[in-house]
Amino acid sequence: MIDSQKAGRLSDTDLIVGAALEAGKIALGFFRQSPEVWWKNNGQSPVSAADFAANESLAATLRSARPDYGWLSEETDDDAARLSQATVFVVDPIDGTRGFLSGSDLWCVSVAIVTDGRPVAGVLYAPALDELFVATVGGQALKNGRPISVSERVGEDVHRLATGEDMLKGFDPDFRKTVERVKHVPSLAYRLAMVADGRLEGTIVKRNSHDWDLAAADLILERAGGALVDLSGNALRYNRAEVSHDELCGASASQLPEFLRQLSYRRDG
Repeated sequence: MIDSQKAGRLSDTDLIVGAALEAGKIALGFFRQSPEVWWKNNGQSPVSAADFAANESLAATLRSARPDYGWLSEETDDDAARLSQATVFVVDPIDGTRGFLSGSDLWCVSVAIVTDGRPVAGVLYAPALDELFVATVGGQALKNGRPISVSERVGEDVHRLATGEDMLKGFDPDFRKTVERVKHVPSLAYRLAMVADGRLEGTIVKRNSHDWDLAAADLILERAGGALVDLSGNALRYNRAEVSHDELCGASASQLPEFLRQLSYRRDG
């Protein structure tokens, strides 16, 4: 059970926090050092020596500590055996690799524990910013040990929103005038953390995000008072055969209905 301490065995939460910190330290050693880069997905996605090194560290720590848990990582060949396991590690060793390679600080290590399709513990560690986000089911979302919460700026004239200009064009013109669109954040997980700690009211996630981008941040946002949902307002399910997702919206609970209405307006317009 999450956070239960047994005879010297680390709790699941402490385990993933320690693993994320170590992987982040390893990745930071490659940061702005021009690591070797390869291309995957027909040349669409970069992966670096830092991604592989951080992934190896996470796998060695987590899989040896919990051999009965499944494993899903962006940088590890998928193993269908995970589908028969109730509890699974869902890992992105560097979320925001493009930003990492360009020298941006906005990247993080993402580690979640998913049980029966939903995250029950999640960690995001942004080493270049010295920021650690942690959440567990039933607990508060924390940033560097302090509770965080979503923005409650309901009815304000300005909505701080992370979305592409192309998506914004489809919104109601009057609503569009109230949007302050933030500049690109290369890490999707970190962008969701920015919603969780109130720096943004919401973000629109384009089609084809993956479990490893989302699972840890999903729980952190939920425990901070927000939600990550599909455009019908449904919570996401993880550890399915298909690990990619359609368009999503992450927002504070108070702002989510309006953002979903705008997305419906865009689809129907």
